[in-house]
Amino acid sequence: MTANIDNAGVRKAAGTTDSVAPAAGATDHRTGPWHDPALTPGARADALIDAMTLQEKISQLVGVWVGASDEGGEVAPFQHDMEEAVDLDGLLPHGLGQLTRPFGTAPVDPAVGALSLSRTQERIAGANRFGIPALAHEECLAGFATWGATAYPVPLSWGATFHPELIGEMAAAIGRDMRSVGVHQGLAPVLDVVRDTRWGRVEETIGEDPYLVGTVATAYVRGLESAGVVATLKHFAGYSASRAGRNLAPVGMGARERADIILTPFEMAVRESGVRSVMHAYTDTDGIPSAADGQLLTGLLRDTWGFDGTVVADYFGIAFLKTLHGVAGTFGEAAGAALGAGVDVELPTVKTFGGPLAEALAQGLVSEALVDRAVRRVLVQKAQLGLLDADWRPEPPVLAAATGGNGSVGGNSQALRGTVRLDTDENRALARRVAEQAVVLLRNDGTLPLAAGAGAPARIALVGPNADTPTAVLGCYAFPVHVGGRHPGTPLGIELPTLREALAAEFPHSELVTARGADIDGTATDGFGEAVELARGADLVIVALGDRAGLFGRGTSGEGCDAEDLALPGVQQQLLDALLDTGTPVVVTLLAGRPYALGRAVDEAAAIVQSFFPGEEGTTAIASVLSGRTAPSGRLPVGVPRHPGSQPSTYLTARLGHASDVSSVDPAPAFAFGHGLTYTAFAWGDLVVERGRATTEGEFTFSCTVRNTGARQGTEVVQVYLHDPVASVVQPVQRLIGYVRIDLRPGQAAGVRATVPADLASFTGRDGHRIVEPGDLELRLSASSDDPRLTARVTLTGPVRTVDHTRRLHMSITTELLTDTP
Repeated sequence: MTANIDNAGVRKAAGTTDSVAPAAGATDHRTGPWHDPALTPGARADALIDAMTLQEKISQLVGVWVGASDEGGEVAPFQHDMEEAVDLDGLLPHGLGQLTRPFGTAPVDPAVGALSLSRTQERIAGANRFGIPALAHEECLAGFATWGATAYPVPLSWGATFHPELIGEMAAAIGRDMRSVGVHQGLAPVLDVVRDTRWGRVEETIGEDPYLVGTVATAYVRGLESAGVVATLKHFAGYSASRAGRNLAPVGMGARERADIILTPFEMAVRESGVRSVMHAYTDTDGIPSAADGQLLTGLLRDTWGFDGTVVADYFGIAFLKTLHGVAGTFGEAAGAALGAGVDVELPTVKTFGGPLAEALAQGLVSEALVDRAVRRVLVQKAQLGLLDADWRPEPPVLAAATGGNGSVGGNSQALRGTVRLDTDENRALARRVAEQAVVLLRNDGTLPLAAGAGAPARIALVGPNADTPTAVLGCYAFPVHVGGRHPGTPLGIELPTLREALAAEFPHSELVTARGADIDGTATDGFGEAVELARGADLVIVALGDRAGLFGRGTSGEGCDAEDLALPGVQQQLLDALLDTGTPVVVTLLAGRPYALGRAVDEAAAIVQSFFPGEEGTTAIASVLSGRTAPSGRLPVGVPRHPGSQPSTYLTARLGHASDVSSVDPAPAFAFGHGLTYTAFAWGDLVVERGRATTEGEFTFSCTVRNTGARQGTEVVQVYLHDPVASVVQPVQRLIGYVRIDLRPGQAAGVRATVPADLASFTGRDGHRIVEPGDLELRLSASSDDPRLTARVTLTGPVRTVDHTRRLHMSITTELLTDTP
């Protein structure tokens, strides 16, 4: 049979029509062993592969970017400036692997969108010989990224909670909402470890420590997967280590930094979470793009770690092998390189795995065995999701009742409109809990908490560009920012109380006066006069500073919104200084996507409250912390710099990375990783090292007591850092190996008991193997990375021991409430 290339770049058989029925003369395989749920997913996939044509197999490896119809009709291909038009009718007779962002491309009522997706799935399944529907994926970085869905805090706030279980609960709620409307895969979480906070995507990360990132991300994956949604680890690997914090810049780190810092959270998630998908990174590391790195995507991820899910392309990432990296001369070569390295699915739409891959196969440049390898993984996943079952029906749960469960996707779109609510009261309450636990109190001279009743400040001046902006709480992947900006006439779809509204509700006895003062990134200072006048006439100033989330230069934080330095955007620092000059106590509140240097405020502000795009309930959470209704319990997932030009800097650095007499630049932060104040005080003591000597395959045991000695309830976060004074390769001065949150009433104490396996002292040695060396160590029990409270000095004995991916990744740390003292 001869073949030609259609205008979508997809190889199709000569004589094939553009109808949505199976190709003329082809055998219809609507029944077969692949539909039998009694067989293993692998056996079902193998049976399908044996029956499929090469083109049908290729078609399962691509997605098409679509948008659901707000009238309930079928989805329509989304036109993007980085892709050609897609002929959906030409694709469907061979099948289709994925539908890209049917809900997250344009505003659509959730119920009507579910109807649109259902009708499209019915069409897709009806058009191919095997009745296979597509897998639908969406973004879920800070909630299901669709109109009307709950906007949760961004991942940097997840890290600030130091509470993986809460993040897992949030992820399960996100997953349930996605699954309810027919979505199968979520493109989250981000496991990139922050190496330079100038990078615009810092808001999407969990923090600067690989252990914190790994534990929180693993909990998120478990939550999402518990709802039946395929989680996707990204970006594998090294994206966040780009030079100068520039998006998609080259990465030049060494093998040990990559192994011990960048790869560690991915390894944890693969081993412990049940994750079923991984997304390759855009970047190259030392000249090898991740999309074409077989040692990474196959050798390490699959052969060593045992991952058996799908590897999907970051959007347009395979084409970038030709257009950006220059390691492929044609799109066919790019497709072959990615497929050979271990990429299974091209997203967001067909570009290289369509016609270019088909041509490369026909010319013998790519082995069909690689296609079979990838399509088997795709089909196994579809079997796991129930998409190959004989009784599969296109309608998702929210429409099952509307269709009567008869398998026919009917329904009146107007009657359905408004019947599905994705921002429920339960979701909002959960979003509020996450936001409250993510607020970090950086500084307090005793001004906070503010009385909310009769003793409240009589007059509060609320000043700043984020004082009265509803979207100031949202990151760049929240739907109202990510997509809503292109549809200015569309309602936000969710309630976003401004900080002004939240403070008015929290402090009803105070007169609240407001002035913007300046724009987020503006240069005009003509608003300073009004702001200063209000401040001088007030009892307290609350200044709301920070970022505006956006994409590719349209914001001050977000993808493609990198910073030259860490000074507050625009003239915000000048505004802050002018307010400090008034002599009125100033409480700085930050709604931002990254930490910023705050100049004089570090020493002169009455208080500083840091939040990282805290979501739709964020302003309510901030107001409740200011009043003391909520006890602050967040801890910094990234350090706050003292100077705007001291990047890149992280607490995870060797001795030469710290301040010294031979450099005029002091990289020490104003507030270190793990820092966070409370409204009470804690005493740490009674350290007992029960087992302080162990072999290189043994473990240490110690215990201590933490007591709330203040007058208020509070949360302490016990952080355990490992310090290795002498090692065969240079090590960070210290690194986090465990943590636990402890909630205590006044006078209450908790016993903390920990067992630390020697495996946690391992690092990548000179020969590239991970080893545990004998020698003296310090286990620092700390309130932050620069605030050690107790130190257990321990010793490892015996020979150098080589460990691998089966090593222990966690210490055991438990708490027990002790008898209250008066």
